[in-house]
Amino acid sequence: MKKIGILHGMESSFPEAFVERINQIAPSGIMAESVSISKVIQAETSDYAVIIDRISQDVPFYRAMLKNAAMSGTAVINNPFWWSADEKFFNNALAVYAGVPVPKTILLPSKERPDDTSDTSFRNLKFPLPWGEMFDHIGFPAFMKPHAGGGWKNVYKVDNADEFFKAYDETGQLVMLFQEAIDFTDYFRCYCIGGKDVKIMPYAPKNEPHLRYDATLPTGPAAKKLLATVKDYVLRLNKALGYDFNTVEFAVRDGIPIAIDFCNPAPDADVRSVGQENFDWVVEATAKMAIDRAKKHKENMDNLTWGTFVWSSVMGKTRDSMIKG
Repeated sequence: MKKIGILHGMESSFPEAFVERINQIAPSGIMAESVSISKVIQAETSDYAVIIDRISQDVPFYRAMLKNAAMSGTAVINNPFWWSADEKFFNNALAVYAGVPVPKTILLPSKERPDDTSDTSFRNLKFPLPWGEMFDHIGFPAFMKPHAGGGWKNVYKVDNADEFFKAYDETGQLVMLFQEAIDFTDYFRCYCIGGKDVKIMPYAPKNEPHLRYDATLPTGPAAKKLLATVKDYVLRLNKALGYDFNTVEFAVRDGIPIAIDFCNPAPDADVRSVGQENFDWVVEATAKMAIDRAKKHKENMDNLTWGTFVWSSVMGKTRDSMIKG
């Protein structure tokens, strides 16, 4: 029996529906359940052919457990090794090489020194920083957000230099991004499952969470072309990153979709926020992906997904080869 497990915390609507749907449609020899952990012994084989990870971004113990399981052949979704190395500033640079527009972005050193460091730890960093040049490059209004954060935590919108420095003073040891604000006419949030199935959802990020999906897709020839471009960019990004389960957000400015956020390996899938139609789609797509991965699973083999960025590095190809794979 090949088992598909889902690892989750307080979340309930998606995990329960996911398990139920797999057990409805899976062929004989494949079943799903909520992951059960008693003890974790190094190099011990996992009971699961596939694990869908929905919580390890917040629980380091689970992250270590998933790496151990992946080492013994479990297909972990998303790849816990890549997810551990991933962060938003790198992803923006990756998007540029994949041919996907992103906001202008600058990486900022933490306002406060990390613990166990001193002034000499930063002898290679020029002080004072060229703030004027940075402000000219990014412009105002702008956003500051953690380079490795998520869930809109510690995000600041700043309209001028005074607001920038006031916000920066509050960031402590966080490494921040200073990013151009995009004045958009349309906004989309897109699920990408298995690197191939895409669901484009109109999204209103300024609304209250339960109202953010209360919008409709644009129509007409221009909209059709725009949505085709959005889908192409979603696939490019996830192909380069190697995510099996991700969301990508786009702000549309002057008809051009600009990727705002695409580092979401445990994206929101709660029926109360995404709505029934989107919820049903992601449950179905994820269940079919997990069943397919269970069918292809081979014991003691690498069953993880590695993006074209990693494969290009392994095969000695150029960074631009990420676009073609």
